[in-house]
Amino acid sequence: MRSYSPDLTPPWKRRAAVPEVPAEPDLVVEEVATGFCGAVIGCEAGTVTLEDRFGKHRVFPLEPRGFLLEGKVVTLVRPATGAPARPVRTASGSLAVPGARARVARAGRIYVEGRHDAELVERVWGDDLRIEGVVVEYLEGVDDLPAVVADFSPAADARLGVLVDHLVPGSKESRIAASVTDPHVLVVGHPYIDVWEAVKPSSLGIPAWPSVPRGQDWKTGVCRALGWPDNTGAAWQHILSRVGSYKDLEPELLGRVEELIDFVTA
Repeated sequence: MRSYSPDLTPPWKRRAAVPEVPAEPDLVVEEVATGFCGAVIGCEAGTVTLEDRFGKHRVFPLEPRGFLLEGKVVTLVRPATGAPARPVRTASGSLAVPGARARVARAGRIYVEGRHDAELVERVWGDDLRIEGVVVEYLEGVDDLPAVVADFSPAADARLGVLVDHLVPGSKESRIAASVTDPHVLVVGHPYIDVWEAVKPSSLGIPAWPSVPRGQDWKTGVCRALGWPDNTGAAWQHILSRVGSYKDLEPELLGRVEELIDFVTA
């Protein structure tokens, strides 16, 4: 006797099986229905909690075929009790590549306005930049930016990205940035007076960054308002020590740095 499957659905209408993937901490997935992309930060019976790169949390049901992992449909399942977590993200939130070797430096560069900016970019995006072969250099201000760009001689295979502090309409920085029109150069910026402000106050245990009167050195004014010693170098090292990942930075800086990395590596 021939045996028949009780499933009478025609073969061409049956869905192909998809892999089941344990919802381990830090696994980055995209929820199919909403397009929300984030890392797993918790998994209860029947639900999974994701956190996106801006710190927003969403809870989703563990439904079959409910998620995309690296572009492929998967079914998330609750991990086995005691399963070890494996880090899969860099400090910037990108997928980690264990054992990856640094790439030979590209001709393209990213310039940032100051040593503190460069140290902060290295802190969060260092792993990504080494894999991509992108070198970050710092400028002593942007007053001579057109001459700096001309000296760099940007080209299609040697793009230049520039990150500028306080790039807001009507500012001196915005006028200088507008004067750079080379198609192989991208000038972007954040709205903060100094890159210190791009660190979330909550990461430093303060309610907010203080307001410093116009005409006073901003960093010195911040130290005095917060009761810190008048040593901006030591203050910066304290600030930098509290930055562990992209979660400690404001979105206005996150987006601009990643925009530059994409531009230089295109």
